[in-house]
Amino acid sequence: MLDGRGSFLGVHGFFAYLERKKYKLHVRVMLSKYRGYALCPECKGTRLRAEARAVRINGQNICEVSALTIREANRFFEGLSLTRQQQEIAGGILVEIQQRLHFLDAVGLEYITLDRLASTLSGGESQRIQLATSLGSRLVGALYVLDEPSIGLHSRDTAKLIRILEELRDLGNTILVVEHDPDVIRAADWLVDLGPGAGELGGRILASGTVEEVERNPDSLTGRYLSGQLTIPIPTRRREPLREKLVLRGAWIHNLQGLDVEIPMGMLVCITGVSGSGKSTLVHDVLYPAVAHALGKNEGGDPTHLYRELKGAERLNDIVLVDQAPIGRTPRSNPVTYIKAFDAIRELFAAQPEAQRRGYAAGHFSFNVPGGRCDVCEGDGTVTVEMQFLADVELPCEECNGTRYKATVLEIKYKGKSIHDVLNLTVKEALRFFTGQTRILEKLAVLDEVGLGYVRLGQSATTLSGGEAQRVKLAAHLSLGRAASRITNNGTEKKIGSRVLYILDEPTTGLHFDDVSKLLTAFKRLIDAGGSLVVIEHNLDVIKSADWVIDLGPEAGGGGGKVVAAGTPEQVAQTPGSHTGHWLALALAAQEARAAQ
Repeated sequence: MLDGRGSFLGVHGFFAYLERKKYKLHVRVMLSKYRGYALCPECKGTRLRAEARAVRINGQNICEVSALTIREANRFFEGLSLTRQQQEIAGGILVEIQQRLHFLDAVGLEYITLDRLASTLSGGESQRIQLATSLGSRLVGALYVLDEPSIGLHSRDTAKLIRILEELRDLGNTILVVEHDPDVIRAADWLVDLGPGAGELGGRILASGTVEEVERNPDSLTGRYLSGQLTIPIPTRRREPLREKLVLRGAWIHNLQGLDVEIPMGMLVCITGVSGSGKSTLVHDVLYPAVAHALGKNEGGDPTHLYRELKGAERLNDIVLVDQAPIGRTPRSNPVTYIKAFDAIRELFAAQPEAQRRGYAAGHFSFNVPGGRCDVCEGDGTVTVEMQFLADVELPCEECNGTRYKATVLEIKYKGKSIHDVLNLTVKEALRFFTGQTRILEKLAVLDEVGLGYVRLGQSATTLSGGEAQRVKLAAHLSLGRAASRITNNGTEKKIGSRVLYILDEPTTGLHFDDVSKLLTAFKRLIDAGGSLVVIEHNLDVIKSADWVIDLGPEAGGGGGKVVAAGTPEQVAQTPGSHTGHWLALALAAQEARAAQ
């Protein structure tokens, strides 16, 4: 079967034949499904020839040094003692290496190995590496623009980030930061608050000045949260842990060395810990594949070698990973199609008298199938012009002027608006426009509830941020529960969303205080529908609102991968040695002090 016989090529012969046809796109796509990576038998993954590996300093070659973490490499190079001749040759280089490693350590990346692939770094880690590079260049009189550098950072690491920004400022530079983290905001010398709402309701400067001046400005929503006038309250009663638990024992991958963890069901459970402590490894690499495999979802292979035992998964009906991956990769994908509201909108247009006279069905108002869509751009609204030696250029379709539809379809109106006009409405505008259309309103309302009221119905999925895409997915699940929150079976009622485990990875990314409050309300609805939530999070407002907290650490990399504390936020806050507990205790105390006032 493998090697073939006679005229039969066999598996190896078949793929050897395909390798000769790689100039065809569909062949390359097929080959990619059967191609995997294997460790090079010659260099064992070090990438260098034996001659290069033979050069050693203090007994270690360059590959062994590259495998060290930044902190370990820092100690290695600081411990080097050079002779006078070596100092003349390599002294200047050694100083540069030590400085760069020091800056990487200072921005909280001490757990990353030097040979770590850039593609495996998170957005926050990549941004901090760029910060360390900038600090190492010692530029003066430069303007640095950072977009939410605190993403993915624990409160302890945020303090390190602030010190780095202050160092850059003290060198004589200007630092402009787009940020939602309260610690970074309070550390700023000057605040500019935009609003009052999002999308078309924003774009105005509400307040500009020092932190104290913005706090005193009644027009600033940010200022009211900073001053404590508005807060995200601590729940008056936390859900009691049920007897049903998801038990994972012996998780063994990366820095998880035999980790045991118990996750209570029917609650909001936060997985916390400093950056690099093993949160994503536990949830993405072990927990999700393990439960999915137990439920019969076999994508990604068999993960049973990653853990010793999994108990409690049989009580679940489904597991849903609500990540920040795009909801679609083409201009045709948009929020209103993702949450299935477009079906009802198209049916509404097809029910108009003029549409019925012309024989238009709901399909005529879709830009995904032939019929009513523009034949030239095929519903994209744009036409791609291929350039010979330059990047392709996208231009508005000259036939439909970017509307995506034929002119005859655009003549069908509902309340004076065509289907194209409706797709250009924001969610909030659409909620007013579709008054009385219950099916449509139920779908759109959840988008507003998760803080996406400013998004246009037909906005291309490719223009949504990761946080927005994640909230659209969350809205889709909420919408599913609202449309059929209960079903009747032989006279008994059952919740649709029951026994579903939802996993979210930092859903507060890019969210204002007010949006975080809306997100917590959405979480409550999912749990009330019978679901369970596991959320990787650094935001203290979410952590203090959780029913149960599992804190990993105590440090990052090799110093992490252990359960430091597990319990209610109050219990974790009293746990010595927990970095999350330390910052959580401060947040709880500040909340109680404001409540006492």
